[in-house]
Amino acid sequence: MVKNPKELALHIAEILKDKRAEELLVLEIGHLTVIADAMVIGNGRSMVQVKALADAAEEKLKEEGVYPLRREGYAEGRWIVLDYGAVLVHIFHEQEREYYHLERLWMDGSNSVPLAEG
Repeated sequence: MVKNPKELALHIAEILKDKRAEELLVLEIGHLTVIADAMVIGNGRSMVQVKALADAAEEKLKEEGVYPLRREGYAEGRWIVLDYGAVLVHIFHEQEREYYHLERLWMDGSNSVPLAEG
């Protein structure tokens, strides 16, 4: 079982990585906002892949007893947000990721969490 927001965010990133998400990024944002402690950002190349990434994360975490509080954007498949309370997961279509450039808003130069290589 995942114990803290950083571990959960890294676990989610691994799930997304296994499903071939691109440009994965984990940020610790608790010192910047009260809305969450960590954020996972990734993208897919198509709406189908974006939905598949969200499905994979939800299914794997449900198996582990972790359920999202909210899910937004699934019907459109362009920008899906999974809200796990302390961790927000943003899965973008690559065009939306480029347009919104969410990391520009949340990176402060010291809060990017290194992902495992491989």
